[in-house]
Amino acid sequence: MDSGGIRRRLALGAAVLAAAGTLGLVTAGAAQADTAGGCAGREVRTLPFGTGVTHVYKNNGYVCAITVARHPGPPQTMSVSVQARGNRAVVDQGSYRHLAGPVTVHAGHRCVWIKGSVGQAPGVSSGWILC
Repeated sequence: MDSGGIRRRLALGAAVLAAAGTLGLVTAGAAQADTAGGCAGREVRTLPFGTGVTHVYKNNGYVCAITVARHPGPPQTMSVSVQARGNRAVVDQGSYRHLAGPVTVHAGHRCVWIKGSVGQAPGVSSGWILC
């Protein structure tokens, strides 16, 4: 193979690698943008309480919830949980500045119980909903 053919193949290989890298960055950015907003699907409930609000979303049998602090600031204890009837609750609890979750469970057509809290104040507990 002559040196012109080698150069062409190297240039083609470099172009393919550059395109693959760009595609990877674009895909990663799209995934972050999708999850940065919290949950996929449509919002079906808003559960307000004194120190925050818990948003509930539904999408193809999945239920997702996030808890958002009314006054973001220094880290404080926050939690959100979703429990499909007959299963254990899936919980995200920790020290956060603004948002706990998202937490997603497959509920199908079963009822779910949503809980959310921010700080030491009483939070929200939905009871069985979305039946």
